[in-house]
Amino acid sequence: MDGWWDCDQLDELFFRVLRNGLDKKVKWNWPLLWRTVASRIFNRQTRSRTFTIGEKHYDIGNDLFELMLGKSMAYSCGYWPHAKNLDEAQEAKFDLICRKLGLKRGMTLLDIGCGWGTLMRHAVRKYDVTAVGITVSKKQAELARGLCKGLPVDIRLQDYRDLKEKFDRVVSVGMFEHVGYKNYQTYMRVVHQCLKDGGLFLLHTIGSHRAKGVNDPWVDKYIFPNGSFPSIALIADAIEPSFVMEDWHNFGADYDRTLLAWHENFTKSWSLLKGAYDEKFYRMWRYYLLMFAGLFRSRRAQLWQIVLSKKGVFGGYQSIR
Repeated sequence: MDGWWDCDQLDELFFRVLRNGLDKKVKWNWPLLWRTVASRIFNRQTRSRTFTIGEKHYDIGNDLFELMLGKSMAYSCGYWPHAKNLDEAQEAKFDLICRKLGLKRGMTLLDIGCGWGTLMRHAVRKYDVTAVGITVSKKQAELARGLCKGLPVDIRLQDYRDLKEKFDRVVSVGMFEHVGYKNYQTYMRVVHQCLKDGGLFLLHTIGSHRAKGVNDPWVDKYIFPNGSFPSIALIADAIEPSFVMEDWHNFGADYDRTLLAWHENFTKSWSLLKGAYDEKFYRMWRYYLLMFAGLFRSRRAQLWQIVLSKKGVFGGYQSIR
């Protein structure tokens, strides 16, 4: 970030480091050990810290995200099997989610961590549902209300633990990474209470093949404070008391392409952004995007869409791809 060193292809550097396990050769030290121990002892995602991630990351500026994310305003992995560009990949992801949920006219949809509301906008326009979305970002909520103006969409600045209503379908995209493993069962209980009998819940989350409970220190400090990637074991333990797992879809390799598209948009738009952001931010943001591209390219991180039901779909759930 301070310009002490540079690299022509940061994404490829991280890919090679991670694919060959060089990070595992870093020796343990007291700060690293304390972070690991502290993550096991303390709950870093309590109610009092609910809005920290919104303030530190998602409230950076809607101008940045509008230029980087494109017209979809989707800040999560696109679905690329038949897409030619980022907008098509995000539109395909939106529709994949709607089809997996089996949305039908008149249904009610809850979006936990709704971002700028564009998944709900798609669902309302294409499937004639009504939607409620919650976010912990003030700037996301402001722009989402504008993007969904005139549609049956209710955008709320709210903690998921305060949800009370019942819905036909529940979705959560790119939010579970901020819940924290000490709260996973609480989260699942809340979703279970909000989901009508016979309803479906789709969880879209980044995942790790090993349970760590804490993010990379640099990511935690500068990008996503108090976040952590769930593992299969941690998710399974959380859903066991509340849900039947109907479908588990991994398309993590698509995140590499999504991140590179965001990086291209960001660098192309820098001339429009640099009046509000300094050179250090530019280096930090590129480092973040390209580091994550290398991470997903190495397959050390995954992207999962998991479909859950309360008692099991009668006759069986038909997987959709």
